[in-house]
Amino acid sequence: MALNGSPIWGCAKTPSHLGVSDWGPSRSGFSLNLRCDLRKWECRFLGSLAAAQTQRATTPVDDEKPYLSVADTSGPIQKARNNESRGFHKDLNLLPKPLTANDLSSSPADGSKVRVAYQGLPGAYSEAAALKAYPKCETVPCEEFEAAFKAVELWLVDKAVLPIENSVGGSIHRNYDLLLRHRLHIVGEVQLQVNHCLLGFPGSEKEKIKRVFSHPQALAQCENMLSNLGVIRINTDDTAGAAKMVASIGVRDTGAIASAQAAEIYGLDVLAEKIQDDDDNITRFLILAREPIIPGTDRPYKTSIVFSLEEGPGVLFKALAVFSLREINLTKIESRPQKQRPLRVVDDSNEGTAKYFDYLFYVDFEASMAELRAQYALAHLQEIARFLRVLGCYPMDIIP
Repeated sequence: MALNGSPIWGCAKTPSHLGVSDWGPSRSGFSLNLRCDLRKWECRFLGSLAAAQTQRATTPVDDEKPYLSVADTSGPIQKARNNESRGFHKDLNLLPKPLTANDLSSSPADGSKVRVAYQGLPGAYSEAAALKAYPKCETVPCEEFEAAFKAVELWLVDKAVLPIENSVGGSIHRNYDLLLRHRLHIVGEVQLQVNHCLLGFPGSEKEKIKRVFSHPQALAQCENMLSNLGVIRINTDDTAGAAKMVASIGVRDTGAIASAQAAEIYGLDVLAEKIQDDDDNITRFLILAREPIIPGTDRPYKTSIVFSLEEGPGVLFKALAVFSLREINLTKIESRPQKQRPLRVVDDSNEGTAKYFDYLFYVDFEASMAELRAQYALAHLQEIARFLRVLGCYPMDIIP
């Protein structure tokens, strides 16, 4: 999403108009004073929105690169005009257009014209998630997560579907870092039920398996069964790669933990199904695209943001309170140290300096950017935050 269009979409640090006393420790007048001040603040926000658009200070974070200004694009624009003067014409209908929420379910309905990148080999759970979002899409496997990001940026594919968290294994931190490094937008999410299977070469028996290949997360999620078998566990890059390895080795005492689809693709037998320790094993995937979708209010929406804060007592509480005051539900908060400047030196004692980790906070909340309450909340947060970026506003995937 464009960050320089208005204050709520970018990173800025503006003087606070909230009144520090309203955040003070007094319990009796805290809620009343804060809400009264909030009403005054939202009125001032509407009046100062236009002025704020012209005076904004930006703070680059980590590997981010600033967008080109209008003046920076004057060269390409002049070349285009020169081409038109020589008779060159390009059909405007062929130019890329912003995605809409309907792209997740229509145009076309089966996704038959969409190329979707995922990490892993054919038969991976990420491929299943891509096919759930776009049933007849062309899936494009990538060796690494970053390769999927770059494939979208280089127009090799239309979208990427990548895991962001698992109900058992937790967050995939690598993809959180890549979201900040790359300028892609979250346009949707997919929740996929994960059913691990023990696969073996044709003729293998479950009780005779001595070695099992799989991704570390899959091995950890099937701890009970693997312990009962007493097998040696060998890590691989992904579950489908483990199935392919077992098929290529062709030894009956070697198995793999992967999906039933992987067994079909690589010609293996399913020795056991649903072997995970937790039956409610769900992975949430993000759908990434080059352009953001236009947020609406016709269905439940989720918005994902990332921000950093100045050091100080109660600063995180103040940041989260901007959502609570407007009855906006937070569904996730994740903190990650800033890699380029992980430590912040603070003079807070007479004996020397203290060092604190400098964090980025990733937050998901249930509201659409088309709602005024979400716009007010982010504008309010911007007064507290040192850096703020909207990663995407997209329809929620409610049913796995």
